[in-house]
Amino acid sequence: MEIRAASPEDCHAVAEVHVASWQAAYAGVLDAASLASLSIERRADSWRQVLAEAQSELLVGRMGASTVGFASFGPSRDADAPSGRGEIWALYVHPRAWSTGAGRELWFAARERLQSQGSSSISLWVLECNARAIRFYSAAGFTIETGSEKEFELGGTKVREVRMVHAS
Repeated sequence: MEIRAASPEDCHAVAEVHVASWQAAYAGVLDAASLASLSIERRADSWRQVLAEAQSELLVGRMGASTVGFASFGPSRDADAPSGRGEIWALYVHPRAWSTGAGRELWFAARERLQSQGSSSISLWVLECNARAIRFYSAAGFTIETGSEKEFELGGTKVREVRMVHAS
């Protein structure tokens, strides 16, 4: 798999991965109508803005001619984060590429970039009901931070998120 920095031209493919992974991962969790209404064009515009404003770094993973995943990361956005903490803001792989190692390679590339920038730990937020993602991140060395849970509404459904932390 080729991993490289994303360009504005990659944003549509990133959005396709983003929407497809949400629709597969959150089926039965989030409202079906809400998932069906996810817009690739709106997501692509959002990713173009992220790149234009340098809000985070964005890597794409490609297998052949297809973008199969992406990772967005940067400094932790959490007000209570210790100094030197990086954050995986998003890491998604297209469902057709699940269990191929694509997510692991994207994680390794993001971790390497964050460590080279001085991150001494890395955090991320994951829906508590997303067992697949929690297994993936646990296998990568992340642990759930006790007491970090937060609840909010997403697509008309009340969800709970937990912070996971990896000591670099």
